[in-house]
Amino acid sequence: MSGWTWEYEGYLPADERLRESLCTVGNGYFATRGALPECAADDVHYPGTYVAGCYDRLTSQVAVNQVENAHNAHNAHNAQNAENAENAENAGALGTVENEDMVNLPNWLPLRFRLPGGDWLTPDTATVLDHRQVLHLATGLLERRTRFALGDGGVLYVRQQRLVHMSDPHLAALRTEFTAQGHAGELEVEAALDGEVSNAGVPRYRDLDGRHLTDVHSGVAVPDTVWLHCRTRTSDIRIGMAARLVSDVPVTGATAAPTRAVQRLLLPLTPGRTRVVDKIAAVHTSRDPAIGDPLRAAVDRVAAAPGFGSLVAAHREAWAHLWRQAELDVPGRAGRILRLHLFHVLQTLSPHTADLDVGVPARGLHGEAYRGHVFWDELFVLPFLNLHFPEVSRALLRYRHRRLGRAREAAAALGRRGALYPWQSGSDGREESQALHLNPRSGRWLPDHSRLQWHVGSAIAYNVWQYCEASGDTGFRDTEGAETLLEIARFWADSAIWDDRLGRHRIRGVVGPDEYHDAYPDAPEPGLDDNAYTNVTAAWVLTRALELLYLLPGPRRRELTARTGLDDAELAHWEDVSHTLHIPFHDGVISQFEGYGDLAELDWPGYRERYDDIRRLDRILEAEGDSVNRYKASKQADVLMLGYLFSPAELRSLFERLGHPLDDRTWARTVDYYLRRTSHGSTLSGLVHGWVLARARRADAWTFVQEALRGDIADLQGGTTGEGIHLGAMAGTLDLVQRGLTGLETREGALWLDPVPLPELSSYAMSLRYRGHWGVRLRLRRGRLEVLVPASDRAPIRIRLPDRVIPVEPGDTCRLVLPDGD
Repeated sequence: MSGWTWEYEGYLPADERLRESLCTVGNGYFATRGALPECAADDVHYPGTYVAGCYDRLTSQVAVNQVENAHNAHNAHNAQNAENAENAENAGALGTVENEDMVNLPNWLPLRFRLPGGDWLTPDTATVLDHRQVLHLATGLLERRTRFALGDGGVLYVRQQRLVHMSDPHLAALRTEFTAQGHAGELEVEAALDGEVSNAGVPRYRDLDGRHLTDVHSGVAVPDTVWLHCRTRTSDIRIGMAARLVSDVPVTGATAAPTRAVQRLLLPLTPGRTRVVDKIAAVHTSRDPAIGDPLRAAVDRVAAAPGFGSLVAAHREAWAHLWRQAELDVPGRAGRILRLHLFHVLQTLSPHTADLDVGVPARGLHGEAYRGHVFWDELFVLPFLNLHFPEVSRALLRYRHRRLGRAREAAAALGRRGALYPWQSGSDGREESQALHLNPRSGRWLPDHSRLQWHVGSAIAYNVWQYCEASGDTGFRDTEGAETLLEIARFWADSAIWDDRLGRHRIRGVVGPDEYHDAYPDAPEPGLDDNAYTNVTAAWVLTRALELLYLLPGPRRRELTARTGLDDAELAHWEDVSHTLHIPFHDGVISQFEGYGDLAELDWPGYRERYDDIRRLDRILEAEGDSVNRYKASKQADVLMLGYLFSPAELRSLFERLGHPLDDRTWARTVDYYLRRTSHGSTLSGLVHGWVLARARRADAWTFVQEALRGDIADLQGGTTGEGIHLGAMAGTLDLVQRGLTGLETREGALWLDPVPLPELSSYAMSLRYRGHWGVRLRLRRGRLEVLVPASDRAPIRIRLPDRVIPVEPGDTCRLVLPDGD
């Protein structure tokens, strides 16, 4: 296994879903999971193709009595009431659940084969002598090699190469090579476009309606080309798909059933001779620009597409260009994993994304977990993209700005001004968080209060500011960026309630990043008061909004304040709130929220002994009739997220602004306190803890960095990666090297660097794009830092180190010896 391939040896049905996710190929417009083309969706395999931003909304019926009974069990905290709750589940009351999903599109992949009169050959039905799957990261090609035993002692060797084209985002191709060994005869080959698909890739969603496609029909354009057309049921997105089959023998038959278009070949097999079948497919939807009819566009595109060899050549060149722009050179096994992570980030959010109205799907275009929704994961993704593909970052931020009206409506529904962005977003910016979620451990549907994670607005504001600092894009900053940031700030100021007793402003009734805690024990209503992360980031947003108003050109500032009704009194209130938001403390540490210190301690050793894996402690406790709300236990970093977003100096400055001096000892105690009380039930947890510990407690950092690196490849969350990768965690590991270990900040018109000498990752190099400078190269090796700025007509780059400022002219290289960080 080289540093540029990701390989799987042997056929293991239990691992197929994981392999399919990690072997997904895509181009930012659409992606196809790495399922074997001859295998249909079942308990082992799940072929899926997803177009970015293609959503559909359906309603389903679930047993709502389970919600009420589970809530009663929570309040009782005893096994008897939990048992009563379970017994009451047979009452049969139903309620409506509405969910919007990223749609599983018709499957372009099917290609199966058999000896005449025999069964179709698949690894599940035939004897497999050996099987190998190789993802070629440098070229974006998925290769498969399988040897099937034939009944007469012969062997059929099947080699396939698959791509989703990175140059032409609407094309995909599959080459299949058949070679017989010790056998002569014929081989039946059947290729298809399959419209009989649904969203069924996540077992816990299977009680919900997943049949999103309707009006499916197919046809034959010419003997070698078939097509399929359908639309989504409620969003009415029309989908056109076409496929051309190319071989040295003619197509023997092409038929069109209502939901499936099929082409057949009869290949003569001669021992040692390879027969090749190429399938070239095109996908269009009615969301695409500059087309009339998506079906006509797909048929025309596949007809005009060149042969497989030419497609591969253009595809390779496009990938080579991407790798040059996103270069990240880290030695060893960590470098291999990071390269895989970068591959998946690039094929989910490529330069093609810049032309789309889409957000950051938390699980990539790799599966149906989280229903393809957009959460706060962009907080972990955009800081990496800003320094490589700023045009993609800008497009992702414009997705948020286009939905600013919806966010204003959400705030108004609460009686507040400003913009409240949804915790889960999809097509139009309404709140997509489900009202109910299923605990698969207990089988109960439970109230879902995750929509109270208002801190998603701070994540959006943070990304607006970071993008503008990294890119120097004052055009965006002064228009869409300013409008978005100011409205988020306005919501925070209007949500802050003055408390005479504390002499402070408070933000009440929220849920923090931890997600376990969504209410106080036995409280009749959800929500927590003064979540530290929420309040500190709200203060940061208000501070940046006031700074931005100062930076705006005078005419633009007057226009914006007039249009939004901002006046001096409101801005004075913002200033006041940014200084007086309440930050709770207990036992000498920052409290996750007001009252956290009053919660009970959990028997961590006991639960680890009983359950081994307690990452989803919330589900364990609920199944026992208890509630995680009663305990000092976190799913993932909450308070410690502050150390992920802000450098030590900036974090100290924020707390000082809020009237709380934050010294190194208080922060170190806070880190240790929550580290002992976190179950790491999210792939983001290891990432954030590794980032924070790299500066706070270096000796323990590598353990968490390794967990972040292994999160998806080892499926540490217990089967979730098969439902889609964790894009935020993958991008975050890249940014851990890019910004975390380098201490890189883009602010005040300079590149700030304060490297952390982590022994296990002490040598690395990267290429950046900073404020119009392309290919700025940073290399750190054995305590020496090298900064190369390619020749251009741009101004020098100011490099700011803790003890000095160094301007580097275009065409120059700066070499520095760093002080020992110990």
